[in-house]
Amino acid sequence: MAGPTDPGTPPRLLVAGQGTMIGRAVQRVCALRADVVLATCEPEPDFEDRTAVDRWFRASNATWAIVAAGASGGISRNQREPADLMRNNLLAQTHCLEAASRSGVDRLLYLASSCVYPRETAQPMGPTQLMTGPLEPTSEAFATARLAGLAMCRAYRTQHGVRFVGAIPADIYGPGDDFSPEDSHVVSGMLRRMHEAKVAAEPMFRVWGSGNQRRDFLYVDDLAEACLLTLDRYDGEAPINLSAGQDVTIAELATTIRAVVGFEGRLEFDTSRPDGAPRKTLDGGAAARLGFVPRTTLRDGLERTYRHFLETRDGR
Repeated sequence: MAGPTDPGTPPRLLVAGQGTMIGRAVQRVCALRADVVLATCEPEPDFEDRTAVDRWFRASNATWAIVAAGASGGISRNQREPADLMRNNLLAQTHCLEAASRSGVDRLLYLASSCVYPRETAQPMGPTQLMTGPLEPTSEAFATARLAGLAMCRAYRTQHGVRFVGAIPADIYGPGDDFSPEDSHVVSGMLRRMHEAKVAAEPMFRVWGSGNQRRDFLYVDDLAEACLLTLDRYDGEAPINLSAGQDVTIAELATTIRAVVGFEGRLEFDTSRPDGAPRKTLDGGAAARLGFVPRTTLRDGLERTYRHFLETRDGR
């Protein structure tokens, strides 16, 4: 990797959203490398406060930035708080991109979400399919905000000549995920509920939805590696998928989690719960051409995530 002005100087990377699962993973990965320096500037601001965000970026002297800020959640939170999620994300990404442009950040990677793709579209999904059909209704507000972030990256490139890139990660999971009943995503929510069913010696575990929906999962430290690789090697106007391009059914995920947790009851599928999009598989070809190869299998990633859950929640 190289900085924007001095080929011998490692870039200074500022992570917006340091307390998120992705932000913490980027910091873990950077701590093991000598070719990029974390631009630490504490405390992290309220990303809805434009002045505070601008001041934070300027104080960091960052040359690179990853924008992982903005609230998120699973289907439940998207249905419960669509306005809050949309407003928070629109403000956070607007303030971060503007502050980065004003403070002289040379390269920026904005992380969207796979829900920006249309609900019904060809698989695997690629950037040319963006905005070609209706979004999944259960996450429409959040997805619209993240689509705006991708468009903002292109707009800043056009107007200001900055190297701002939009990226669309697969469904991310790993240590630091939200395991709460209200806001968890599918992996963390299922791990927690399966653990609770095991502790209670329940004879059955109910999986939300039909189990037929397919998802593209990526371990969070693998995503962090992909982010650094993209900052170093990609400077396209089109968004880039950060994915291995592989998917599993939710039923397959539940079966693997059952083995990881050690739950001995049977699995049943609750079709009264929404499936969300029937399939979300990203075309990982562009990331692969950069040299991205995930290191973590789904089974290994789930085991690490479950250990983290037990260690941090004192699971019993």
